[in-house]
Amino acid sequence: MRELEQNCETAAHWSAAQYDALFGADAPTRVALIATDKFPGAPIMGLLIARCLPEEWEIENVVVDERHRQRGVGTSLVRKLLADAGAAGVESAVLEVRESNRPALRLYESIGFKAEGRRKNYYREPDEGALLYRLKIADL
Repeated sequence: MRELEQNCETAAHWSAAQYDALFGADAPTRVALIATDKFPGAPIMGLLIARCLPEEWEIENVVVDERHRQRGVGTSLVRKLLADAGAAGVESAVLEVRESNRPALRLYESIGFKAEGRRKNYYREPDEGALLYRLKIADL
């Protein structure tokens, strides 16, 4: 997972220690979805990590291997997460995304996420603002 994320410049980059902490015993509940081909030992095509609170799930990272982009991998991951959130009775899903990440913006907007704010200089390397998005699960 970390190797895929490190090779994608628009992904949120976390250290090995941060990855370990994401799923540690004291960490908030999270879900990780992994997209692969169906054969054993297939490389990871994409991943999604989300933090799960009772009324709201936050998509923290979505990464699709560049060889598998524009094939529905990201859309499938997000839709699966939203289906799981709906089944769990969650009210909404939220995320933040780099302002310049046009493919991700198109993906989220095509699913129904709506922009609701901006965080100036949120990201580093390169410095950039984040757009905040929300989707009410009942709107699906």
